[in-house]
Amino acid sequence: MHDRPMFALALRLAATLIFSVMFLLVKLTGLRGVALPETLFWRQFIPAIAIFGWLAVRGQIHRLKTQRPWVHARRAALGGSGMFLTLGVVRLLPLAEATILAFTTPMFAVLLSVLMLKEKVGLWRWSAVGAGLLGVLIIAGPDSNHIPLFGLAVGIGAAFMVSLVTVQLRDLGKTDEPITVVFYFSALCTPFLGLFLLQRGVQHDLTEWLMLAGIGITGLFAQLALTASLRYGAVSSVIVVDYIQLAWATAWGWLIFDQLPPATTWLGAPIIIGASLLIIWRERVLGKARSAAIAS
Repeated sequence: MHDRPMFALALRLAATLIFSVMFLLVKLTGLRGVALPETLFWRQFIPAIAIFGWLAVRGQIHRLKTQRPWVHARRAALGGSGMFLTLGVVRLLPLAEATILAFTTPMFAVLLSVLMLKEKVGLWRWSAVGAGLLGVLIIAGPDSNHIPLFGLAVGIGAAFMVSLVTVQLRDLGKTDEPITVVFYFSALCTPFLGLFLLQRGVQHDLTEWLMLAGIGITGLFAQLALTASLRYGAVSSVIVVDYIQLAWATAWGWLIFDQLPPATTWLGAPIIIGASLLIIWRERVLGKARSAAIAS
């Protein structure tokens, strides 16, 4: 069965926690001078090798068979670009602010529905988009010196790419297993990232190697949980759990970096979260109305 909403929510919750650990490790490796492309390489290489090895030992390589190679290639291109931005903003901004900007993803989904699908968007969703923009402006206001404009732009770009990838994951989940989707994403991205290591590979101490390994391992399990949640539950249902990630990010920022968000962040964050929840609620209402119309 592909419709298991409670299981999907549990998977999504696990994904938020594991992703928060991965983002923490990405930030720590950045502080130690590890280049972002190298971090991305190990983030992708380790899952690809682990999945292939695990399936080979179990004699289940056939599970990687897919009838949609070009869809996986497109997902890898978009997902790789999105991951570069997503991990990049973690290094440019405090963890909490980087996480909050990711919550603008539903707003981009509304814009994409208008531009790509020619969908008519009503007052509710346009109001939510406007409110979300207001929240971003508050966080990045003139008194928020801790938010560089470049980091803000990278964070918004990451949210835009995630909105594209989320739709593709839901589509791929209808035909391919989560482990298949994650494998092709990692395997297709790894060769391109490996070119960076050939040119600028450097030596690391034990702590840095452990961090890089941790990024690959946590990235693997977080991606599996994320992809599986979209296989067993609707996007509009499971995405609500993502807001818990702000709690994890704030906790890591406080415990590891002794850093709490300023007043502008505490003011802007609820506006962005509220706007996103409004969009999700409205999408769900419209989805039920469409289903009822089809059924009748």
